[in-house]
Amino acid sequence: MKRQDSKICVVCKRPMTWRRKWSKTWDQVKYCSDACRRNKNRVAR
Repeated sequence: MKRQDSKICVVCKRPMTWRRKWSKTWDQVKYCSDACRRNKNRVAR
């Protein structure tokens, strides 16, 4: 599996970099933080 170095958070639109704790679930990661996960209904446009 190829590791991607960064993604864009779906809530705040900021880039997030790969973290070791996300190594097994990097394909499912959508949010950069718990705050963005809590505010997922307030998607920035």
